[in-house]
Amino acid sequence: MKASPINPGAATILVIDDDQTLLNLLAKHIAKADYQAITATNGILGLQAFYDNHVDLVVLDVMMPKMDGWTVCERLREVSAVPILMLTAKADERDRLRGFRLGIDDFVAKPFSAAELLARVGAILSRSKHSAQEPSLAPIARGDLIIDLTDRRVTRAGKVIHLTPTEFRLLAVLAERPGHVLSAEALLVQVWGGEYQDEVENVKRYIHYLRQKLEEDPANPRLILTERGFGYFFS
Repeated sequence: MKASPINPGAATILVIDDDQTLLNLLAKHIAKADYQAITATNGILGLQAFYDNHVDLVVLDVMMPKMDGWTVCERLREVSAVPILMLTAKADERDRLRGFRLGIDDFVAKPFSAAELLARVGAILSRSKHSAQEPSLAPIARGDLIIDLTDRRVTRAGKVIHLTPTEFRLLAVLAERPGHVLSAEALLVQVWGGEYQDEVENVKRYIHYLRQKLEEDPANPRLILTERGFGYFFS
Protein backbone atom coordinates (compact mmCIF):
# COMPACT_ATOMS: atom_id res chain seq x y z
CA MET A 1 0.00 0.00 0.00
CA LYS A 2 1.64 3.20 -1.21
CA ALA A 3 0.71 6.87 -1.46
CA SER A 4 2.02 9.56 -3.77
CA PRO A 5 3.37 12.82 -2.27
CA ILE A 6 0.59 14.84 -0.64
CA ASN A 7 -0.66 17.91 -2.46
CA PRO A 8 -2.78 19.91 0.03
CA GLY A 9 -6.38 20.19 -1.18
CA ALA A 10 -5.95 17.61 -3.95
CA ALA A 11 -8.55 14.89 -4.38
CA THR A 12 -7.34 11.49 -3.17
CA ILE A 13 -7.71 8.58 -5.58
CA LEU A 14 -7.41 5.03 -4.24
CA VAL A 15 -6.35 2.55 -6.95
CA ILE A 16 -6.81 -1.17 -6.17
CA ASP A 17 -5.26 -3.59 -8.67
CA ASP A 18 -3.01 -6.65 -8.38
CA ASP A 19 -0.82 -5.50 -11.30
CA GLN A 20 2.04 -3.62 -9.62
CA THR A 21 3.33 -2.25 -12.94
CA LEU A 22 -0.07 -0.78 -13.74
CA LEU A 23 -0.35 0.64 -10.23
CA ASN A 24 3.00 2.42 -10.54
CA LEU A 25 2.03 3.84 -13.95
CA LEU A 26 -1.38 5.05 -12.80
CA ALA A 27 0.09 6.59 -9.64
CA LYS A 28 2.47 8.67 -11.77
CA HIS A 29 -0.29 9.86 -14.12
CA ILE A 30 -2.64 10.62 -11.22
CA ALA A 31 0.07 12.69 -9.52
CA LYS A 32 0.74 14.56 -12.78
CA ALA A 33 -2.97 15.38 -12.96
CA ASP A 34 -2.64 17.07 -9.55
CA TYR A 35 -4.41 14.36 -7.54
CA GLN A 36 -3.01 12.29 -4.69
CA ALA A 37 -2.76 8.56 -5.42
CA ILE A 38 -2.97 5.74 -2.90
CA THR A 39 -2.39 2.24 -4.27
CA ALA A 40 -3.16 -1.24 -2.98
CA THR A 41 -2.33 -4.60 -4.56
CA ASN A 42 -5.41 -6.54 -3.43
CA GLY A 43 -8.93 -6.01 -2.15
CA ILE A 44 -8.13 -6.57 1.52
CA LEU A 45 -5.35 -3.96 1.50
CA GLY A 46 -7.59 -1.70 -0.55
CA LEU A 47 -10.36 -1.75 2.07
CA GLN A 48 -7.79 -1.09 4.79
CA ALA A 49 -6.45 1.89 2.83
CA PHE A 50 -9.98 3.20 2.38
CA TYR A 51 -10.72 2.98 6.11
CA ASP A 52 -7.38 4.62 6.99
CA ASN A 53 -7.62 7.58 4.61
CA HIS A 54 -10.06 10.18 3.34
CA VAL A 55 -10.70 8.91 -0.19
CA ASP A 56 -12.56 10.92 -2.85
CA LEU A 57 -12.73 8.23 -5.55
CA VAL A 58 -11.86 4.54 -5.88
CA VAL A 59 -10.45 2.98 -9.06
CA LEU A 60 -11.10 -0.73 -8.66
CA ASP A 61 -10.04 -3.78 -10.69
CA VAL A 62 -12.52 -6.65 -11.06
CA MET A 63 -10.21 -9.65 -11.26
CA MET A 64 -7.98 -9.88 -8.18
CA PRO A 65 -6.82 -12.67 -5.86
CA LYS A 66 -8.02 -13.00 -2.24
CA MET A 67 -10.97 -10.64 -2.74
CA ASP A 68 -12.34 -9.66 -6.16
CA GLY A 69 -13.56 -6.24 -7.16
CA TRP A 70 -17.25 -7.12 -6.83
CA THR A 71 -16.79 -8.05 -3.17
CA VAL A 72 -14.74 -4.93 -2.48
CA CYS A 73 -17.47 -2.84 -4.07
CA GLU A 74 -20.15 -4.46 -1.91
CA ARG A 75 -18.09 -3.77 1.23
CA LEU A 76 -17.54 -0.15 0.22
CA ARG A 77 -21.22 0.40 -0.50
CA GLU A 78 -22.12 -0.87 2.97
CA VAL A 79 -20.33 2.11 4.52
CA SER A 80 -19.88 4.80 1.86
CA ALA A 81 -21.26 6.45 -1.26
CA VAL A 82 -17.72 7.20 -2.51
CA PRO A 83 -17.58 7.24 -6.34
CA ILE A 84 -16.21 4.00 -7.82
CA LEU A 85 -14.65 3.57 -11.26
CA MET A 86 -14.32 -0.09 -12.20
CA LEU A 87 -11.50 -1.49 -14.33
CA THR A 88 -12.46 -4.62 -16.23
CA ALA A 89 -10.90 -6.78 -18.92
CA LYS A 90 -14.41 -7.86 -19.83
CA ALA A 91 -16.68 -5.14 -21.16
CA ASP A 92 -19.75 -7.29 -21.71
CA GLU A 93 -23.28 -6.24 -20.77
CA ARG A 94 -23.55 -8.64 -17.82
CA ASP A 95 -20.55 -7.08 -16.07
CA ARG A 96 -21.87 -3.57 -16.65
CA LEU A 97 -25.32 -4.48 -15.34
CA ARG A 98 -23.85 -6.14 -12.26
CA GLY A 99 -21.63 -3.14 -11.61
CA PHE A 100 -24.43 -0.60 -11.97
CA ARG A 101 -26.62 -2.62 -9.60
CA LEU A 102 -23.81 -2.49 -7.03
CA GLY A 103 -23.50 1.26 -7.40
CA ILE A 104 -20.54 1.64 -9.77
CA ASP A 105 -20.30 5.15 -11.22
CA ASP A 106 -18.42 4.24 -14.40
CA PHE A 107 -16.43 1.53 -16.21
CA VAL A 108 -13.15 1.54 -18.11
CA ALA A 109 -12.30 -1.58 -20.11
CA LYS A 110 -8.71 -2.80 -20.31
CA PRO A 111 -6.59 -1.97 -22.19
CA PHE A 112 -7.17 1.76 -21.69
CA SER A 113 -5.17 4.96 -21.98
CA ALA A 114 -4.25 7.01 -18.94
CA ALA A 115 -5.85 10.01 -20.66
CA GLU A 116 -9.19 8.21 -20.89
CA LEU A 117 -9.06 7.09 -17.28
CA LEU A 118 -8.19 10.57 -15.99
CA ALA A 119 -10.93 12.16 -18.13
CA ARG A 120 -13.50 9.88 -16.51
CA VAL A 121 -12.02 10.47 -13.05
CA GLY A 122 -12.28 14.22 -13.61
CA ALA A 123 -15.89 13.97 -14.79
CA ILE A 124 -16.92 11.89 -11.75
CA LEU A 125 -15.17 14.21 -9.28
CA SER A 126 -16.73 17.24 -10.96
CA ARG A 127 -20.22 15.77 -10.54
CA SER A 128 -19.51 14.92 -6.89
CA LYS A 129 -18.19 18.44 -6.18
CA HIS A 130 -21.19 20.04 -7.86
CA SER A 131 -23.57 17.92 -5.77
CA ALA A 132 -21.77 18.86 -2.56
CA GLN A 133 -22.04 22.58 -3.37
CA GLU A 134 -25.77 22.58 -4.12
CA PRO A 135 -27.77 24.94 -1.86
CA SER A 136 -30.14 23.63 0.82
CA LEU A 137 -33.52 22.62 -0.59
CA ALA A 138 -36.79 21.76 1.10
CA PRO A 139 -37.53 18.01 1.32
CA ILE A 140 -39.98 16.60 -1.21
CA ALA A 141 -42.81 14.47 0.21
CA ARG A 142 -45.03 11.97 -1.58
CA GLY A 143 -47.17 10.31 1.07
CA ASP A 144 -44.79 8.64 3.51
CA LEU A 145 -41.89 8.92 1.06
CA ILE A 146 -39.51 11.80 1.88
CA ILE A 147 -36.71 12.90 -0.47
CA ASP A 148 -34.20 15.07 1.39
CA LEU A 149 -32.23 16.79 -1.37
CA THR A 150 -29.87 18.52 1.07
CA ASP A 151 -28.83 15.48 3.10
CA ARG A 152 -29.16 13.24 0.01
CA ARG A 153 -31.37 10.80 1.88
CA VAL A 154 -34.62 9.04 1.02
CA THR A 155 -36.95 7.56 3.64
CA ARG A 156 -40.31 5.83 3.65
CA ALA A 157 -42.25 5.94 6.93
CA GLY A 158 -38.99 6.96 8.61
CA LYS A 159 -37.01 4.00 7.24
CA VAL A 160 -33.99 4.83 5.07
CA ILE A 161 -34.06 3.60 1.46
CA HIS A 162 -30.48 3.06 0.32
CA LEU A 163 -29.75 4.56 -3.09
CA THR A 164 -26.44 4.59 -4.94
CA PRO A 165 -24.99 8.04 -5.77
CA THR A 166 -26.11 7.76 -9.40
CA GLU A 167 -29.61 6.62 -8.41
CA PHE A 168 -29.96 9.60 -6.10
CA ARG A 169 -28.71 12.09 -8.71
CA LEU A 170 -31.26 10.77 -11.21
CA LEU A 171 -34.07 10.91 -8.65
CA ALA A 172 -33.10 14.45 -7.62
CA VAL A 173 -33.10 15.74 -11.22
CA LEU A 174 -36.61 14.34 -11.73
CA ALA A 175 -38.01 15.29 -8.32
CA GLU A 176 -36.82 18.90 -8.51
CA ARG A 177 -39.13 19.45 -11.51
CA PRO A 178 -42.29 17.42 -10.81
CA GLY A 179 -44.55 16.95 -13.81
CA HIS A 180 -41.85 18.12 -16.23
CA VAL A 181 -40.98 15.49 -18.85
CA LEU A 182 -37.23 15.03 -19.37
CA SER A 183 -35.87 13.07 -22.32
CA ALA A 184 -33.39 10.25 -21.78
CA GLU A 185 -30.75 12.37 -23.54
CA ALA A 186 -31.37 15.33 -21.21
CA LEU A 187 -31.15 13.07 -18.16
CA LEU A 188 -27.89 11.59 -19.41
CA VAL A 189 -26.30 15.02 -19.70
CA GLN A 190 -27.57 16.22 -16.30
CA VAL A 191 -26.84 13.03 -14.34
CA TRP A 192 -23.89 11.38 -16.10
CA GLY A 193 -22.39 14.26 -18.13
CA GLY A 194 -22.23 15.29 -21.77
CA GLU A 195 -19.74 12.58 -22.68
CA TYR A 196 -22.44 9.94 -22.00
CA GLN A 197 -25.17 11.43 -24.20
CA ASP A 198 -25.30 8.37 -26.49
CA GLU A 199 -25.70 5.78 -23.69
CA VAL A 200 -29.50 5.92 -23.43
CA GLU A 201 -29.67 2.43 -21.91
CA ASN A 202 -28.13 3.85 -18.71
CA VAL A 203 -31.28 5.90 -18.12
CA LYS A 204 -33.67 3.00 -18.73
CA ARG A 205 -31.64 0.80 -16.42
CA TYR A 206 -31.54 3.30 -13.57
CA ILE A 207 -35.22 4.21 -13.91
CA HIS A 208 -35.87 0.48 -13.42
CA TYR A 209 -33.61 0.39 -10.33
CA LEU A 210 -35.36 3.42 -8.79
CA ARG A 211 -38.80 1.96 -9.37
CA GLN A 212 -37.75 -1.30 -7.72
CA LYS A 213 -36.67 0.63 -4.62
CA LEU A 214 -39.30 3.38 -4.45
CA GLU A 215 -42.54 2.16 -5.96
CA GLU A 216 -45.02 0.09 -3.97
CA ASP A 217 -45.76 -1.76 -7.22
CA PRO A 218 -42.81 -1.33 -9.63
CA ALA A 219 -44.81 -2.82 -12.50
CA ASN A 220 -47.38 -0.04 -12.10
CA PRO A 221 -45.35 3.00 -11.06
CA ARG A 222 -47.01 6.05 -9.55
CA LEU A 223 -43.95 8.16 -8.69
CA ILE A 224 -41.62 7.94 -11.69
CA LEU A 225 -43.70 7.83 -14.85
CA THR A 226 -42.96 7.35 -18.54
CA GLU A 227 -44.27 9.65 -21.24
CA ARG A 228 -43.92 7.29 -24.19
CA GLY A 229 -41.84 8.69 -26.99
CA PHE A 230 -40.72 11.68 -24.90
CA GLY A 231 -39.08 10.66 -21.62
CA TYR A 232 -39.72 10.43 -17.88
CA PHE A 233 -41.21 12.61 -15.16
CA PHE A 234 -41.79 12.66 -11.41
CA SER A 235 -45.49 12.72 -10.59
